[in-house]
Amino acid sequence: MKHRTFFWFFLPTALAMLVFIAAPLVSIIMQSVFVPHEAVLIESENCGPFGCTKSTTVDQEATAQLRADQPLGRFVGFDIYKDRGHLATAEVGNAWRSSDSFGDFFSALGNLPFYRSLAFTLTYTFVCTPLLIMLGFAIAVGVNSLNKAVKGFVIFFSLLPMIVTPLVGALVLFWMVDSRGILGNFLSYLANDPTLSLKASTPLMWISLIVYGIWSSAPFAFVVFYAGLQTVPQDTLESAQIDGATRWQQIRYVIIPHLMPLVTFVALIQLMDNFRVFEPIIGFSAEAHATSLSWIIFNDLGGETRQLTAAATTSVLTVIGVAILLSPVLVRTWRDFKGKAH
Repeated sequence: MKHRTFFWFFLPTALAMLVFIAAPLVSIIMQSVFVPHEAVLIESENCGPFGCTKSTTVDQEATAQLRADQPLGRFVGFDIYKDRGHLATAEVGNAWRSSDSFGDFFSALGNLPFYRSLAFTLTYTFVCTPLLIMLGFAIAVGVNSLNKAVKGFVIFFSLLPMIVTPLVGALVLFWMVDSRGILGNFLSYLANDPTLSLKASTPLMWISLIVYGIWSSAPFAFVVFYAGLQTVPQDTLESAQIDGATRWQQIRYVIIPHLMPLVTFVALIQLMDNFRVFEPIIGFSAEAHATSLSWIIFNDLGGETRQLTAAATTSVLTVIGVAILLSPVLVRTWRDFKGKAH
């Protein structure tokens, strides 16, 4: 393809990326280093026959003029990044100096909102992503070997978790694990503990959220892998069968290497998606046991006083976290591409 042709072909995509990706990133970075101006206050003292009283009023004209002169707000640099609600540099330093062991140090970090949310976010991401990839691959291999008469029904049934709206799916599972729900009653029966409640236990709530994450995302991996299985060279599989390869050996040495680019693709998508986990926490009402970086952003933007700067700061840290997570996969993909090019 000629350079000129490629330029006009890529131009709409580049403009869309500039408007919908680059511009919002610049916006949140700018917002994270500025805070809104405080109102200009005027203190006055009124004296009468019975003494003097002080009153404070807002100077509307001066406040409006200040905001007009500096529309971005008051520049604070990285102060918001370092406060207790985010990186908490002072608190982390004190915890490091006062802790006798790594256990005490990480326990102290667990009391800080950002690190508590980061712990759940990373746990959710690194547990859900490999398990949903394996589950999606297993379903794809199983469905691909089914008879055509039942294959369509099984595919439709396997896609149901992806069809259901995430928040609705989370609510359904939340009602099922309730002490009055079918799963909650069953678990109480197995544990022989009528007081068992998944909602009252942090570990059980984390497990419930992770199970939901795997259940809701596995269909995406299944669709991608099932499509990839249709492109596996049949000649290679037949040769492996003639050589006496077992079913597992065919999967390990023929199918999995053929699908590795798709595994990389699914891993990239799911790492980004799982790191932004939000709907399950809302659907399960799990804020008391599990919060994520996305939930912090939502919480900062809610309420009567919207903390735009705090939300923007968490957004920037989330973007940095996603970039760090994706960098090893992207570097490996780039090396494989360069190797094939040479």
